[in-house]
Amino acid sequence: MSGESHASHAHRRHHIILGVTGSVATIKAVEIAEMLADFAEVKVVATQSSLGFLDASALDRKGLTVLRDEDEWRTWRKKGDPVVHIDLRKWADLMIVAPLSANTLAKMSNGLCDNLLTSIIRAWDFAKPLVVAPAMNTQMWDNPFTRRHLETLESLGVAVVPPVSKALACGDVGQGALADPLEIARACRAALHDA
Repeated sequence: MSGESHASHAHRRHHIILGVTGSVATIKAVEIAEMLADFAEVKVVATQSSLGFLDASALDRKGLTVLRDEDEWRTWRKKGDPVVHIDLRKWADLMIVAPLSANTLAKMSNGLCDNLLTSIIRAWDFAKPLVVAPAMNTQMWDNPFTRRHLETLESLGVAVVPPVSKALACGDVGQGALADPLEIARACRAALHDA
């Protein structure tokens, strides 16, 4: 990084993308976003399947930008116009996907990009921190595909904030619940510090 760009970066708040996916744990997105906003500028990228769990109006009231799949190409008309997933990738110093559903985990580990969130990830500069916090049913968490997918992400340098064991929304008890939002925010702060 040039001295000029490093100096300008040192005088601004960090930029974080909070990706939220189709997990019931998305109900904690507002709390996570608030904690991240204590030390960074935050933009939330919500998958279509997350919207049933996400209180987007609460994020809007707090002045946090929420981007959805339909925002991807809304302003693009011709060459040179903004491409949202590329602009977000350039803007962000760190990306955190919390909660990371089994579906989006599988997409990430295989390089699929069929929505705004996974398009940002596919374009991601892995010299910058990428953190994930999985949340899913215990049987999904214990599935061999999950281990394989996480190993793929970890081999790329993705930091994983593991789920915790407790009673899940479906009534099962076991590992798979989203880590505490404070733990997720701490992991992001540490990743920025180490970058």
